[in-house]
Amino acid sequence: MLSGVHFTNRLSPNDLMIRKLESIFRLSDDEKQVLQDLPVQVESLKPGQDIVRIGEHASRSCLLLEGFTCVYKLTSDGKRQIMAVHVPGDMPDLQSLHLKVMDMSIASISTSMVGFIQHNALKQACERSPRLTAAFWRETLVDASIYRDWILNIGQRGAYPRVAHLLCELLVRLKAVGFADNDSFRLPITQAELADAIGITPVHMNRVFQALRADGLIEAKRGKVTILEEKRLKEEGDFDPLYLHHIKNVSN
Repeated sequence: MLSGVHFTNRLSPNDLMIRKLESIFRLSDDEKQVLQDLPVQVESLKPGQDIVRIGEHASRSCLLLEGFTCVYKLTSDGKRQIMAVHVPGDMPDLQSLHLKVMDMSIASISTSMVGFIQHNALKQACERSPRLTAAFWRETLVDASIYRDWILNIGQRGAYPRVAHLLCELLVRLKAVGFADNDSFRLPITQAELADAIGITPVHMNRVFQALRADGLIEAKRGKVTILEEKRLKEEGDFDPLYLHHIKNVSN
């Protein structure tokens, strides 16, 4: 059930949540109906707007509907590390359903739209349909799996394969929820933000993008990325989608 700001995307918030969960968990018709009945309060966000801050006590979780958000932390001297990038369909702070104090901050990194679902409503949905507890748990476990792969990416790969790996990941995740057109997707993220995500300088990020273009692997312009040679890009990024745990890639 939708309330608040009018949602203009092709899917309703509840339909998008179902589509994302179905990419990693098999839902029955009854379970889908329970999810359809969840009340969602929709809000639009400007780039750089915090959704939740570290140390806050959350009473609701968010569902990303449009745009991109990030999980980030700051050092004591203000240096930022982006620890995750979330795409439409993701629920970046679902763990707040059980961890009451946030240990990270989440912010929009583009013009975005999010839907907020009260924790009480999520708990009632799980009581109505106990298997939804497993579905939401699987969502948080996949989040953790992505974190692990990001640590490997940042810690053991050079800048060029890091960026190649990230672009391959985003393409797969966006395709799963219908936000990629064949091999193209919108990437309304600055190179400085991408640099914060993979641990290099913005200047270095610019050079890597230029190299990927020069090698004929991608085309990037006007906030849109097109993968020209997906197989080669996967090879360059040492990319294996197993860690995303999509049903079509692994047994459920």
